[in-house]
This record gives sequence, structure tokens and C-alpha cells, in this order.
Amino acid sequence: MNRFSYKDIYIEDGKRVLEINILPEKYCNFDCIFCPIGRSENKVDTQKSFEGMDSALRELDKIIEISKAELVFINSKGEAFVNDRIDDVIELIKSKGLPVRLLSNGYLLGKDEYKNIANKCDEVIGEIKVVTEEDFRKVQRPIEGYTLAEYISNMASFNKQYKGKFIFVITIIKGYNDDEESVKKLKDIIKEISPDKVIIERMEDERFKKKLGISDERFEEIKRSLGMVGN
Repeated sequence: MNRFSYKDIYIEDGKRVLEINILPEKYCNFDCIFCPIGRSENKVDTQKSFEGMDSALRELDKIIEISKAELVFINSKGEAFVNDRIDDVIELIKSKGLPVRLLSNGYLLGKDEYKNIANKCDEVIGEIKVVTEEDFRKVQRPIEGYTLAEYISNMASFNKQYKGKFIFVITIIKGYNDDEESVKKLKDIIKEISPDKVIIERMEDERFKKKLGISDERFEEIKRSLGMVGN
């Protein structure tokens, strides 16, 4: 890994956001069938060393200065915790006086070593896509031994001690969590995790939208229903 990859600076709530990927390719503890990045050839939940990290960090230092970023969003190809220098990435950003937002699927937030890293960030994003153990194994294809119950519990326990802003992203998927019973379960999950902000999304990628997307009308109904809790 000689360098990180970046998205063009964009404005969010009046701030210049620099979005960064700190993985050379997809490394994740899940292998979701609908992942826009593709299959997880590297399905892991332990940290790995990548070559070229020192030069990548120097480049990040320069890009922060040149871009005049006001918030840095670590949004990687897979699970960012896998990079064993993620702590250094966060420390570099914080040394510039900038807030850090970290996207994690949320499963690893139950482990102390990752919890401590996430606690250094100003915002942490966790997510959920299905509401049954069967669907979790079938479509998110996690590492053997993972359970949906533990997934939810990990985010809930993390947020109870977290001092920053925890953002919970729910993706509505046709046939998996768009029925009334599933929406009720999602409400219960929101209450258990008690996030600072809830974002409701749906499948927008054209590769999956036809089969897994839901109608505008149903999407608005679900958003209204879920909007009554968690905010």
C-alpha cells in the first residue's frame, strides 16, 4: 500500500469533508451479497500490516493542508479497523485540530482494542441491514461464529460509554426488512442502541436496485415509522 485513496472534497452542513479509504483492497469481517465493492476475498477481523503506510501518512498530512478540510471521514473498502495503523491515521487528523468520522459496520465495536480506537473519533457510524439470524448468515455472510444478537449488542454497549456522536444507518432491503414485523424489530434495535442520529437508506446501486429496492411510497412509510424513535 503506497497511498490511501480519496474522494473529492464535498460540502456537508457547511463543512469541507475529506473522505479517505485506508485499505488497499477490500478487507472485511462480512461478505454481503449486495456489497457495492464486491466479494470479500480477505474476510478477516484481526489487524494487518500494510506496506507504505509511512508514505501514505505523509501524503495524508499534505492533502489535509491543501484541501483545507474541516472534517475527515474514514470510509474504507471494508472494515477500517483491519489496518493496524488506523490509530496513527486518527492521531494525525486530530493533530491538525480536525474532527474524525469513522465508518465501521459496528460488529468489532464490542472488542476493547477497537472500542478504544473508535473512542478517539468525534463521530462513529454503525449500520444494520437485516433483522433475523437466518438472513444475517445468508446475505451478510459474516465470519463463522458471528451472530446478529451480538452485532446489535456490540453497538449498544459501545454507545453507552461513547462520548461522541453515534450515527446508526439502516438500509431497507426488499424482502428482508421492509415488512411491518421487521420495521417493529428495527424500532426495538434503535431503542437498544440509542444512537444520536438515525439515517434510513435503501438500495440505490443499479446492480441491486431492481431486485432489492423498494418503492418510494413504502420507503417514505418506513422512514416516518422509524423516525418516531432514535432521534
